[in-house]
Amino acid sequence: MLMVALLTFAVGAWAQSPAHTLRFIWEEAPFPRAHASTIVEAPDGSLVAAWFGGSGEGREDVGIWSSRRPPGGDWSAPVELYKELGQPAWNPVLFRTGETIRLYFKVGPSPRSWSGAHMASTTSGKQWSEPVWLPAGMLGPVRAKPIALAGGEILAGTSLETYRTWSSWMEISADGGETWSKHGPILFGDRERDRIGAIQPTLLEIRPGVVRAFFRTPRRLGKIATSLSRDGGRTWAPLELTELDHPSAGIDSLRLDDGRCLLLYNPSPDRRTPLSLAVSFDDGVTWRDFLVVEALEEGARGELSYPAMIQDAAGDLQITYTWNRRRIRHATVPLALVPPRP
Repeated sequence: MLMVALLTFAVGAWAQSPAHTLRFIWEEAPFPRAHASTIVEAPDGSLVAAWFGGSGEGREDVGIWSSRRPPGGDWSAPVELYKELGQPAWNPVLFRTGETIRLYFKVGPSPRSWSGAHMASTTSGKQWSEPVWLPAGMLGPVRAKPIALAGGEILAGTSLETYRTWSSWMEISADGGETWSKHGPILFGDRERDRIGAIQPTLLEIRPGVVRAFFRTPRRLGKIATSLSRDGGRTWAPLELTELDHPSAGIDSLRLDDGRCLLLYNPSPDRRTPLSLAVSFDDGVTWRDFLVVEALEEGARGELSYPAMIQDAAGDLQITYTWNRRRIRHATVPLALVPPRP
């Protein structure tokens, strides 16, 4: 069985550098709680972030909110993009294709009974279309961003949570995100672990048509899971547990233009802190932690969780994540902080 090894760099420039920057997207907002952020770089060079905000996850006043940061400027005041009367909103995901930004999100009482929708912007996130609801059974990307495959298709990781089981699927679009086909489920191949399942896949195309995915697992497993597809996400090898500690929280990954792979996660079996970056030089088989983006003080309550990560046009990493369920934090990590290939 494949076991993804976790290595640690010796103390050096990458582990010690304070050169990455942290800021809050807002200081004051008309909601007390926020979670599950997403980020994209717009055609005009602005950063666009979105999250769900309200009085608390799953409550009826929770809507989808957004903010923009123009080049060299500050984040704008939060603006509510969608709110359905009497129903909470969940897990926005931003994804850009050409001049169009798509915003995927969920609406419904819980992850067991929500519906998927998407909106589009051709104005770098300044204005948005009315929602388009996906057919029943199709959800769009559930938490992590889709990826554009070398062959031109868009691959999105999705998942289902029922009363007793979790399971992950893939949705594929050949028309820029207008329509989707569904493939899966992606399972362990073991009766007991298949009943437990895994959700919220994040994706890396390591070679044309070859995709490695990483998955959130329940806390009882305590490790990130992985699987490999060799046909553009249509079929997948059985899930396997890695050696990466995991407190059952959102994760995100990114393949840089030069082939280095990055993973953003909480390297702990039971706490959503610290939030750390790891790098892989072998297509996601082995990983090395190289930067703590942020950590709570020892014994402090709270979480630094559900991260989203992109590489901007300048090559740097733009990251957003939940800060103690009260705000969304934005981090910029210069590309120079990512360790070079040995």
